[in-house]
Amino acid sequence: MLTSTIATGLTLLVAGASALPAPNPVELIRRAPNPGIVITKCTKPGVIALAYDDGPYTYTSTLIDILDKADAKGTFFWTGTLYGCIYKQQSAVEKAFKSGHQIASHSWTHGHMGGMSAANIRTEMTKVEDALVNMVGIKPAYMRPPYLETSGQFLPVMKELNYKVITNDVDSGDWNNQSPQQSQSVFTRAGASGNGHIPLMHETYAGTVNTLTPWLINWAKTNNLKMVTVADCLGDTPENMYKPGNFTRKTGPYNC
Repeated sequence: MLTSTIATGLTLLVAGASALPAPNPVELIRRAPNPGIVITKCTKPGVIALAYDDGPYTYTSTLIDILDKADAKGTFFWTGTLYGCIYKQQSAVEKAFKSGHQIASHSWTHGHMGGMSAANIRTEMTKVEDALVNMVGIKPAYMRPPYLETSGQFLPVMKELNYKVITNDVDSGDWNNQSPQQSQSVFTRAGASGNGHIPLMHETYAGTVNTLTPWLINWAKTNNLKMVTVADCLGDTPENMYKPGNFTRKTGPYNC
């Protein structure tokens, strides 16, 4: 009788448990990135976030065409004045935004922000915001620090301004005169297993745009990796790529 009672109780327990709604495993593991915390790598496997610094520049439009043709999404960490005034690249900025690529900040002047005052850091960030509001109506919620410097007042100000701070886990070395072929070997060594890579690359080098990026697209497809924005690779929603709000666009002419 006791055995029968226990068996009946277990049956009812299992039945009751199965009647409860099963938790969504995606929601259990989803963790949106936090502002002011340095993030180096994707939080999910099967992806790669093609991320480019220092533009917009001469090659930006070509890079967008290469990515679009491959159904790949990139992330552009843009500056205000490093390679000329950002307003002179209006058409490229609009093209990237309309194509669904992620627009992010790389500061206004590309200075050493780790040694700046909090006030100067804020200015570096808000001037990029103002320009992007005027050009495409958005304020980025993601940024990559110049020289990857995060010391001093930098991270507290990023948290205050609600910026998600991205660095990298793979360095293409294009900034250090690495050839595209040398960069390719870096990715080959890094491999495609585990959570996805966030590489350090620069759209200001012809070799990165015309040689390394097509190779990476083929490498990603060969390894069944989806090419996504940094926000996507971190499990963030598309609308969280940008700060919320309806921002007023000022009429030109613009200057830096």
